Amino acid sequence: MNAFIFDLDGVIVDTAKYHYIAWRKIGASFNFKLSESQNENLKGISRADSLDLLLKWGETVLDADQKNELLDQKNNHYLELIQEMGRDEILPGVLTILNFTQENNIPVALGSASKNAQLILEKLDLLPYFNSVVDGTHVKQSKPNPEVFLLGAQNLKTAAESCVVFEDASAGIAAAKSAGMTAIGVGDPEELKDADYIFNSLEEINLTLLKKLAAI
Repeated sequence: MNAFIFDLDGVIVDTAKYHYIAWRKIGASFNFKLSESQNENLKGISRADSLDLLLKWGETVLDADQKNELLDQKNNHYLELIQEMGRDEILPGVLTILNFTQENNIPVALGSASKNAQLILEKLDLLPYFNSVVDGTHVKQSKPNPEVFLLGAQNLKTAAESCVVFEDASAGIAAAKSAGMTAIGVGDPEELKDADYIFNSLEEINLTLLKKLAAI
């Protein structure tokens, strides 16, 4: 039997919009206006790496203390925005797959760059579905480095090649493939072209394919 590892943002819940609002507010503090296309490049990478990209795009240089202050501000903005998040924001198809994992005793982990992953899962009442939560507080390297997924596999006591990763970002797909895992892309086929399977939404995955992915 295989194990399933899920990214959070854009796969389980659409928190990208909240990140975008928060990062735009940070960019505005040094007169930089973050575009939606630029925001796509922030998917799946750490908060610190995201800020570095913003500063590069905005041609702004800050010292370590100034960066840390902006990172704290960004997280505070984001936490304010997600306070009202509820189960109605769980993306289509997610609960069907998670219920399938419970019914078939499939090990499940979260592998996310977000340092707020645990809080979000609690708000969505999804924490009981997960045997392991690996987030930005547990890893040193962000995607496309495979550390987050390899740690998830380790926590599930499952070989990397027996893990199936659900991802919406090219960096996450690269991380999964680098780890030797099966990669399921959710979103833009062009961006996710290196995935083993690509879907517009998780609800496109039928029971037959779920059983195949789970190897049951």
